Amino acid sequence: MRGDDQQLQTGMFSYVALEDRIPADHPLRGVRKLVDAVLAGMSKDFDGLYSQMGRPSIAPERLLRALLLQVFYSVRSERLLMEQLNYNLLFRWFVGLAIDDPVWNHAVFSKNRDRLLNQDLAQTFFAHVKAQATGLMSDEHFTVDGTLIEAWAGQKSFRRKDDDEAGGGGDFHGELRRNQTHASSTDPEARLYKKSAGQEAKLSYLGHTLVENRNGLIAAAMTTQADGRAERDAALLMLHELTREQSGRITAGADKAYDTRDFVNTVRELGVTPHVARRQNGAIDERKRRHPGYAISLSKRWLVEKPFGWLKQIGSLKKVKLRGLAKVDWLFVFSCAAFNLIRIPKLRAQSA
Repeated sequence: MRGDDQQLQTGMFSYVALEDRIPADHPLRGVRKLVDAVLAGMSKDFDGLYSQMGRPSIAPERLLRALLLQVFYSVRSERLLMEQLNYNLLFRWFVGLAIDDPVWNHAVFSKNRDRLLNQDLAQTFFAHVKAQATGLMSDEHFTVDGTLIEAWAGQKSFRRKDDDEAGGGGDFHGELRRNQTHASSTDPEARLYKKSAGQEAKLSYLGHTLVENRNGLIAAAMTTQADGRAERDAALLMLHELTREQSGRITAGADKAYDTRDFVNTVRELGVTPHVARRQNGAIDERKRRHPGYAISLSKRWLVEKPFGWLKQIGSLKKVKLRGLAKVDWLFVFSCAAFNLIRIPKLRAQSA
């Protein structure tokens, strides 16, 4: 018998709880439980960020949950995120909104986000997420690498620093352009950079991650301006922080770009064994290559590429929509925490 398709929609009330509408096996259930534990541990940090007087802001817990949804579902703007929150029951459940709760204005949401989120809070959030991965991460073997993050600035905005003419956008072909003499009028902290010969130089930042070699979870993350030494300098900073937390010796794998005498010698001084891919006339000798652990570390280097692929394809880091190193840094670190949040429940289920 054919069903009825009358578009009356006369029902005004629902007696099904929002919690009951979400399937018991939905992937976001495990993530929501993990996020709630992380945010509960950050409650004191939130208390120090808000005054006891004035108009109540968007609850920081709800704001962070909404931003996580924006990363998980590749929502390209706050305007679209608020639109989704208005009718998507799954989004409302994850954020903590009831069915009839009003949704925030996108401009108000963005202002609250800018006031709350900074580099320190993003690192605190990342550290609390990392603490939830206890038992899933290796504490001895790691891999480090960097990736190019295209800045929210066009090539025609990259003009001479002494050029006071308004506007711009002239023909720059054939002109020698360098970061020492030129800067972007749109994002002055972005740098013209390319990672390898033959590629197009773009206004960019560099995102750096330190990944553990057991399950590929991110153990440290940071963003720097793009230049030829940034990857090695960032790796040293992350390894230095990691060695302060570890008691024993650790290993660090990396590609050929890290095979320089300064980097290898400094890593050894930190108490880290460098398992860097060897290049001709590099700092890694043949004796190191014969060690069985060296070959194992190099075989695990692909793990560091998985977060980069997820952050650029699913997240919003292929071309970042924020300007300035500070904002790009908190977005990159926050997105790395989101990657771990997706992975941890799956790894717990596999090891159960």
